[in-house]
Amino acid sequence: MDFDKLTEVIRKLSLEAGDIIMDIYNSDDFDVRSKSDDSPVTAADEAADAHISAGLRAAFPDVALVTEEQAESHSVTANTFLIVDPLDGTKEFIHRRGDFTVNIAYVHDGVPLRGVVYAPAKGRLFYTNATGDSVEEVGELDKNTVGTTVPISVSAPDKTGLMVVASKSHRDQATDDYINKYAVNDMKSAGSSLKFCLVATGEADLYPRVGRTMEWDTAAGHAVLSGAGGHVVRFDDHTPLTYGKEGFANPFFIAYAPGIDLKLP
Repeated sequence: MDFDKLTEVIRKLSLEAGDIIMDIYNSDDFDVRSKSDDSPVTAADEAADAHISAGLRAAFPDVALVTEEQAESHSVTANTFLIVDPLDGTKEFIHRRGDFTVNIAYVHDGVPLRGVVYAPAKGRLFYTNATGDSVEEVGELDKNTVGTTVPISVSAPDKTGLMVVASKSHRDQATDDYINKYAVNDMKSAGSSLKFCLVATGEADLYPRVGRTMEWDTAAGHAVLSGAGGHVVRFDDHTPLTYGKEGFANPFFIAYAPGIDLKLP
């Protein structure tokens, strides 16, 4: 893979998809439908997916593509693939809460090596650069010109009082029970893959997920966190979370900054 080209393509596609999404987000009204698994989908999911998919297939025709909105791609079996969630956090989008993202990642040998997470309503853009290090691009975001990029890095956690981030839409008692195993200084709630990015920037130390996710929900954020020095492991045995699993469903997991003594369930 040409990582310079990959970084350029996925950055630009995420920004273009963000514009498509925001046009619908800022409209007076938009339709919400239910998919076969009862999860919501909007015109923004579908339009962003069509744009990203076309762009990736044109740029990387020989790389398998998995995307949430194309059910036929969910049977792909490949060692190397691109994986997309065109609008992660649809519930946040529907309720106009702003915590939704565009996620694009590149996976090889079960590891998300590169990724981009763009939160268009918040104007925050995180991605891995060509060398695999993670940055946040700040200032005015131009689709055709890379602006100022700031290296990001996980925190050095204070074990006497961690900063914890948890889901805004999927917080439950099991999550709270696990968080209560730690000394916590402060709690944040965030939607979508932004939670990975908050750990990657040092704005949080720990993100436990005790609930259903799919690989397209997590791969891009996982890549950004890894490029910032963080880790993502399975909840049950603390082995690395891997990708390319049958059906692309994830087990429960923990994303964290090194230095935390992880607790078992």
